[in-house]
Amino acid sequence: MSGFGKQTKGTGKAVNMSRGGMPARNKKNFRSTKSGAGMTQAGVNAYRRMNPGSKLSTAVTESNPGPKRAARRKSYCARSAGQMKMFPSAAKDPNSRLRQARRRWKC
Repeated sequence: MSGFGKQTKGTGKAVNMSRGGMPARNKKNFRSTKSGAGMTQAGVNAYRRMNPGSKLSTAVTESNPGPKRAARRKSYCARSAGQMKMFPSAAKDPNSRLRQARRRWKC
């Protein structure tokens, strides 16, 4: 089998995997830019199926998260602030995926 397809054990079915074990870029797995960018719960579930043992979770969007989720948000906001410096064109565009995701995470 060529490409990035991976055959599942015993079933004979091929699972479509893109580079890096990420799920397919479609409306089910990723949000549109207008709806805040980032992965959906279905996308996170698909990623975790492809990468057993992964602890990936969805965005922290609640206004008063618990201490662990608040720490995750703080970490994401710090990382994405660095992305804003690295990509000034995305930082200037209010409709870029980076800015939309930061808005969704309440950074």
